Amino acid sequence: MNRTRVAVLGAGIVGAACARELSLAGFDVVVVDRGRPAGGTTSHGEGNILVSDKGPGAELELAKLSAALWPRVVAEIAGEDVRAASAIEYDPKGGIVVATTGDGARALTAFTAAQTGVRAEPLSREELADAEPALTREVTAAFHYPQDAQVQPAGAALALLGSALRHGARPRFDTEVVGATVGNGRITGIRVPGEVIEADVVVNAAGPWAGQVSARLGAPIAVRPRRGEVLVTAPMPGVVRHKVYDADYVGAVGADSGELRTSAVVESTWGGTVLIGSSRRRAEFDDTIRPDVLSAIAVKALRLFPALADVAVMRAYGGFRPYVDDHLPVLGEDPRLGNLWHATGHEGAGIGLSVGTARLLRELLTGTDPAMPVEEFAVDRPAVLAEAAA
Repeated sequence: MNRTRVAVLGAGIVGAACARELSLAGFDVVVVDRGRPAGGTTSHGEGNILVSDKGPGAELELAKLSAALWPRVVAEIAGEDVRAASAIEYDPKGGIVVATTGDGARALTAFTAAQTGVRAEPLSREELADAEPALTREVTAAFHYPQDAQVQPAGAALALLGSALRHGARPRFDTEVVGATVGNGRITGIRVPGEVIEADVVVNAAGPWAGQVSARLGAPIAVRPRRGEVLVTAPMPGVVRHKVYDADYVGAVGADSGELRTSAVVESTWGGTVLIGSSRRRAEFDDTIRPDVLSAIAVKALRLFPALADVAVMRAYGGFRPYVDDHLPVLGEDPRLGNLWHATGHEGAGIGLSVGTARLLRELLTGTDPAMPVEEFAVDRPAVLAEAAA
């Protein structure tokens, strides 16, 4: 049996997924988090599993891999604990992307045509009205993505972590990483208050805090927080049936500017509440909820769903996404410090990409041919090492 000692840093959804895969492979896993499971970015997400928002390239391939893995992972967890699997709230409801201008329609049509291995079905006005009766009729193009799905993010992370624990992983929560122990150019453990946790492999899965954690370990990577906010309405069962968003969402996700970018993203949960997003802005770790951001989000959402005008907003929340300048995840061994691996930088796609990322990590660490090429996720990219010389 493989008893390589692995310390996974971060108990959000990516860390939990990695801990599960490595535990299943027989690694001796400890999960270290400065707080509690799913207590950071994961609990402030919408739970999206999307292929619809990714253009051709490595991230789309990872999204397709993850979308295929999610139902299998849910079924496997159901075989261990039915209640845990139910808490994931996996919903393969599909997504609908719409354009509301002529230019938007042309751009959306070109975008869908460039995607490979993705089902993007054009919808007529009649088909769109049947699929989303409450949606505005001021739509110039619409595509249905049946591969899109949704989970309850905190429930999914806890289910993945619970599965890891059942397969031998050990938790170390409320434990801050303050440094590393190094020998012969390789990491040999992590320093936490009062002790060293020895490890043969360390996986930095700390999400938006991965940059800070990597610096403490002596191998800084350029992962920074990018903030987003979401509005939550009172329950409106059946009003919004898919994840629906305006095509300009793709542009907001891919924007390089640190200025505020908003777009209309609307979807319901199993409980009937409607989640309204989204925003992107650089704010470091300032967790202030800004009314002007919420207002901008609401205005765009109302253009898509006028029926939301009179619904009560129960709450708003925001979170930090792990942002890399080239908009690609970071997955691989650090070239400067052996046995330190990074699994981060997914920005707002971490929920959906978590299980694919974890599967690739397992394959790389066990010497198995990875399910897809991973070179574009390598740590030695200029965008990732940009802060190393700073």
